[in-house]
Amino acid sequence: MQLIDPNHPAYRRLWVRIAIVAVCFAWATVEFVTGDPFWGVISGGAGAYALYVLFWTFDPKPPETAAIVTPDDADGDEPAADDEKKAEEKKAE
Repeated sequence: MQLIDPNHPAYRRLWVRIAIVAVCFAWATVEFVTGDPFWGVISGGAGAYALYVLFWTFDPKPPETAAIVTPDDADGDEPAADDEKKAEEKKAE
């Protein structure tokens, strides 16, 4: 189960990824300094996971674009309709 989707457009900018990791580790530091190691470990783990996903394994895929569909025939109707017309023309000959 992946908690952070590296293909999300919000993570494309480097400064966003740096800020997320820095805030997690800074918060872990605050928790350790104030004497609450449980939340320090939780915040540090979140920072380590964010570092792993957003930097170590970060391989964003380009955004998908819709395929352009062009008609196969000159009159613009369905290709199946053209096949039927050709079959009728052959029968008429």
